[in-house]
Amino acid sequence: MAYKSLDSITLSDILDLAIPPETAAKLHQDLTQIIHTYGPNTPQTWMQISTRILNPDLPFSFHQMMYYGCYLDFGSDPPAWLPDPKDAMLTNIGRLLERRGKEFLGPSYKDPISSYSAFQEFSVSNLEVFWKTILEEMGVSFSRPPQRILVDEPSEKSQLLHPGGQWLPGAYVNPARNCLSLSSKRSLSDIAVIWRDEGNDEMPVNKMTVEKLRSEVWLVAYALETLGLEKGSAIAIDMPMDVKSVVIYLAIVLAGYVVVSIADSFAPAEISTRLVLSKAKAIFTQDLIVRGDRSIPLYSRVVDARSPLAIVIPTRGSGFSMKLRDMDISWHDFLDRVKSYKNVEFVAVERPVEAFSNILFSSGTTGEPKAIPWTLATPFKAGADGWCHTDVRKGDVLAWPTNLGWMMGPWLVYASLLNGASLALYNGSPLSFGFAKFVQDAKVTVLGVIPSIVRAWRSKNTTAGCDWSTIRCFGSTGEASSVDEYLWLMGRAKYKPVIDTPSLGSKLFILGEDGIPIPPNVPGFGELALHPLMFGASSTLLNANHYDVYFKGMPSWNGKASKKVLRRHGDVFERTPRGYYRAHGRADDTMNLGGIKVSSVEIERVCNSVDDRILETAAIGVTPHGGGPERLIIVIVFKDANGSTPDLNKLKGSLNSALQKNLNPLFKVSGVVALGSLPRTATNKVMRRVLRQQLIHGGQNCKL
Repeated sequence: MAYKSLDSITLSDILDLAIPPETAAKLHQDLTQIIHTYGPNTPQTWMQISTRILNPDLPFSFHQMMYYGCYLDFGSDPPAWLPDPKDAMLTNIGRLLERRGKEFLGPSYKDPISSYSAFQEFSVSNLEVFWKTILEEMGVSFSRPPQRILVDEPSEKSQLLHPGGQWLPGAYVNPARNCLSLSSKRSLSDIAVIWRDEGNDEMPVNKMTVEKLRSEVWLVAYALETLGLEKGSAIAIDMPMDVKSVVIYLAIVLAGYVVVSIADSFAPAEISTRLVLSKAKAIFTQDLIVRGDRSIPLYSRVVDARSPLAIVIPTRGSGFSMKLRDMDISWHDFLDRVKSYKNVEFVAVERPVEAFSNILFSSGTTGEPKAIPWTLATPFKAGADGWCHTDVRKGDVLAWPTNLGWMMGPWLVYASLLNGASLALYNGSPLSFGFAKFVQDAKVTVLGVIPSIVRAWRSKNTTAGCDWSTIRCFGSTGEASSVDEYLWLMGRAKYKPVIDTPSLGSKLFILGEDGIPIPPNVPGFGELALHPLMFGASSTLLNANHYDVYFKGMPSWNGKASKKVLRRHGDVFERTPRGYYRAHGRADDTMNLGGIKVSSVEIERVCNSVDDRILETAAIGVTPHGGGPERLIIVIVFKDANGSTPDLNKLKGSLNSALQKNLNPLFKVSGVVALGSLPRTATNKVMRRVLRQQLIHGGQNCKL
């Protein structure tokens, strides 16, 4: 669509957007005044428009008219938000820099905004000072303090064994205890969890105090002891992310066990794979997942996965609609074992910092998900990201539609509770008006999203009538986003920012076509790589060689102190001329569908068996024109290349049904393409990147 410059927009243009005449006249008058003061095309003009003129009730087409009109001749990366100097002073990082900026940066320190880039560089160049400072600012408590923050031996053997260094050596700690302990930022009467169940949208939100959360976590921890498991044993959770699953999660960690995170959407085969890889000794689940009028079986899927001992929570009341296996335990009976310990403090089990706290899973290109352990340090990295980047502090309310089966679930627990904030949970569909209203009623201050959810909200105007004015910032993860979707999102909260930035304490590299890092601050496009010394990053895999997966074949970088092999990230990124970063999806054969990482092989395994006429398939994730999340395209080679081509629309429906049944109900095939053969390497590997490029450039008849 062609847009006019702001000083060319007439009252008639505004009326054409179906805005009432009186409102349109006031908008045009205010716009004229802003242009007179700030000019027609500056970032300051947009800041005034976004905060003084625009509101969620105005058509989004008017928001677009203002944004694109203001930046008509601006060039790349027009800012939708600029930090306010006074507000910046009051953030966690702002307060820290105002106290110690000159200590860190010397006389060049000016203010939190002007000096932020210099502080980012300082955080990478002075890792021990930076992380000691942040852990102290967060009030992290160790039962045995670390001997030092980081050990990074330059020897070749050490670089092979510990390319990411050794963090907090000698420390003993328990992250769950840190979440529950009282401090200047946490009292017994503070609200720890706010939640609401779908269907109760007109009822007040439920609230749990820190005192109540501590009591419930302690009781579950005592009950876990009755199972007779060795410390460090793996215990799975396959449930929606609600108040009970959060209590269970914290109790497992508090009692010295390891959480195995399994998303509640998985089919039995996927549940089984994760239970086997983690060697889980028990699993927490519930009988059903209730969504509106639908009841989705969950316990039966766990049974079909041949799980170990299951502790089963009833969705409604205290009874079950099915009979439990003889070895399984109801939630009521599980807690009844330790009823005499109610309100008795459970003494946290402190373990070495390198011990595991959580096992999560990310798909690899082999088809089997990678089993990725979090150590006891990783929760504090989650908390630090919340403290540093989304500015989480006492009094905040964090909401993020996710699940404990994905890393953002545990991240949400730690980012909120370690920083004295409240965790907000909606037990229902995040696509519904009920969720949007929950954000309003819970007075959420930090809202996390994935682009697919934002697109659904925008298409159905889900947030209409909801007041999101308490939101201070948004977070976004999972997949690439588009400008209009996030402009729309920001507009729901008077243009609060979507925070997405290189994190403090980490250094990014973009690899050029020759595989060598592009010089710092030079624009470029390529695969993203990371400096290997990252606090909280994984250092081992349960079912693969960690070095081979993340470091083998990667280029080296000559830093000031030593030469380092860079860590593989897997996404393609662009650094723009103005120094911003833009994501372009996955570089390998792992794709990202609706925020869920999945390998092409997993999808192809299901698709190959959908129809007897199929010879082979290739699953490709393609970013649509204009940006946004990847869409799944299935390329099919039929056995009879000379025969008539089957109805591809009908086949698309069959593929969708099979994927949603056998892998994940959230997966959706966006297009189907028939080819005579698949492009392959000399070693017979399918060249999915070639197919992806053909689809992007319209080489195949598939509309995205």
